[in-house]
Amino acid sequence: MCSIRSGANLERRKWPRLPLAIPVFVKSRDDKGKEFLEFARALNISRGGTLVAVRRPLSPSSQLMLEIPSAPLAATAKLPKASRSLRAKCVRVTHAEGYYLTGLKFFRPLLPSDKLKQSGRQRKDGSVHVKRFSPVEVAAPA
Repeated sequence: MCSIRSGANLERRKWPRLPLAIPVFVKSRDDKGKEFLEFARALNISRGGTLVAVRRPLSPSSQLMLEIPSAPLAATAKLPKASRSLRAKCVRVTHAEGYYLTGLKFFRPLLPSDKLKQSGRQRKDGSVHVKRFSPVEVAAPA
């Protein structure tokens, strides 16, 4: 008899991941305590963490700083302040053809939950005035 464990296929992450390839700088310390800076690529990102492909292995539970480089225009333009440096902790490392896929958890989520609630309310309030059509109304002959 085969037993099926409940919850075996459930997603454990709190936030959905966005599959984006973003260049980042990883700053941390190696096994000997020497500081290093490496150019890497974030493969996906969520509010709470990211998956980064790096060339050197990081030990699980090591702390690091991610810096997202920005174009010169963003630095001079009067744009809203965005977080470009993110503190993170390594939670998982998997070796893959010349790279180490490193799962990182941010010390603080990218956007506080009160701002998420606020932005969600604004979108809902803004869309109240949109007239909605049912498929029956659109498909009915004139």
